[in-house]
Amino acid sequence: MLTFVGLGLYDERSITVEGREAVRDADRVFAEFYTSKLLGATVEDLEAYHDTDIEVRDRAGVEQDPEAILRAAEEGDVVFLTAGDTMISTTHVDLRLRATERGIDTRVVHAPTAESAASGLTGLQNYRFGKATTLPFEYAHGADGVPASVTDAIDENRERGLHTLVYLDIKARNDEYMTADHAADVLADEYPDLLAVVVARAGSPDPLVTAGRLSALATRDFGDPLHLLVVPGDLHHIEADALRELADAPADLLEVE
Repeated sequence: MLTFVGLGLYDERSITVEGREAVRDADRVFAEFYTSKLLGATVEDLEAYHDTDIEVRDRAGVEQDPEAILRAAEEGDVVFLTAGDTMISTTHVDLRLRATERGIDTRVVHAPTAESAASGLTGLQNYRFGKATTLPFEYAHGADGVPASVTDAIDENRERGLHTLVYLDIKARNDEYMTADHAADVLADEYPDLLAVVVARAGSPDPLVTAGRLSALATRDFGDPLHLLVVPGDLHHIEADALRELADAPADLLEVE
């Protein structure tokens, strides 16, 4: 058996009860933290919490050469850990397909994600979100300005009245995490007066949610990562109320559909 377990959003306690039981019962536990990682816990914290050894794999050891994981799953019960939800924010469908091709049973134990947290913390209704996008570091996409993939997603969603979740680039290997003020500064070149919502440290004891014009958000400090941005579309009156009360959104930006 190969069980994919999401660790949740922040620290060793963010895992579900089902996920913790799967780790407890596993013969071997693997993990990857190159796509994201828990900012509130180290690998050592996780090992102590679960009383087990965790074998951390790099990108090549998961995507190019997963043989050690697959062989272990043929011989016993294996858990593969990721931050967030193992099949949404960090997708490993390819590894799961490789396992099934070898006759290995698989299952998925889900966990909270940035996507669900963005909806829950802001009060924006989850079914009113359109296509999500990721804003990369400038050096990562090698072009000037905001990539078309980002502006297209925002523009198309706004045309349909939908909210846009903007993930901010993470280079976990280098402990490099794009901040919301940096992202707002980049996006403000295209949309200076557009309403946006910052969500910082979702899942932690002190999450921050605040809204404003992108040009204004670009001048603020939102503290430790992880951060993300939401660009609202058309607002239901309850969503407008939520942004005003929960995110201190300026009243003049809260047009109700």
